[in-house]
Amino acid sequence: MAKIAFIGMGVMGAPMAGHLARAGHDLTVYNRTHAKALKWVEENGGTVADNPAAAAKEAQIVITCVGNDDDLSAVTM
Repeated sequence: MAKIAFIGMGVMGAPMAGHLARAGHDLTVYNRTHAKALKWVEENGGTVADNPAAAAKEAQIVITCVGNDDDLSAVTM
């Protein structure tokens, strides 16, 4: 299975990441609202990263699911 960084644990991202976790992938997640990422990990397993770069550091695949262009720029800069 793949080692995946998932950035954006919102209304769409959290369920998408959940499907990947249930399929057996190893997820490291990041969300700008840290509490959302912590809650997701409590419910689904995986690891919480403190920032997007830390989430992506060891990942084979990086997935982002953020609300708009400005948000995407904020998490990829």
